[in-house]
Amino acid sequence: MIANPFIVGIGGTTNPGSSTERALTVALEAAREAGAQVRQFDGPSLSSLPHYAPGAVDRSDVARELVAAVRAADGVIIASPGYHGSISGLVKNAIDYLEETSRDQRVYLDGMPVGLIVTAYGWQATGSTLSTLRSIVHALRGWPTPLGAAVKATPGLFVDGACTDQAAINQLRLVGNQVVEFARLRLRAPSVTATGSGEGEGRDENPCG
Repeated sequence: MIANPFIVGIGGTTNPGSSTERALTVALEAAREAGAQVRQFDGPSLSSLPHYAPGAVDRSDVARELVAAVRAADGVIIASPGYHGSISGLVKNAIDYLEETSRDQRVYLDGMPVGLIVTAYGWQATGSTLSTLRSIVHALRGWPTPLGAAVKATPGLFVDGACTDQAAINQLRLVGNQVVEFARLRLRAPSVTATGSGEGEGRDENPCG
């Protein structure tokens, strides 16, 4: 068994310690307990990123670290709040930095398992936001895990950083565990999840201008 896949978590809001960030932490902790190495890019980290454009990565240490971490990752977990029925601009901007990998040998998230987490004040926003994240991951050639965690951000959901809702905990931990198990599967047999595309094939034409 390959014991130590590397899992990168991306997510949060401009508010440090947000429900989204804490939900991501729960999933990453489950991944760590399952034997993975993890790296988290939280809300404050994402807030420091310049708006993505060609060359933006050269202006930010966090941007360089984010791109390098995703390049090294065996799996990714993305967590976004549901804003007006979709993902936040903060999280979308971080995802846009993956354009830097468009000419790599492994393009974007090609073949990687990607766990998805959405927090929102209403269930309708969790559903539409989760659907949007899945579409983005498919466009980046990743494999969304079977479970996507939808968490209703009610008052008292997190107390002193700990989640108080066992059903939410179970969802979040399962996302973390599924990413680790599918990452191990890919490490054992990369062709199982590969898209078959070569370097730079099938990429959008000039998607960022």
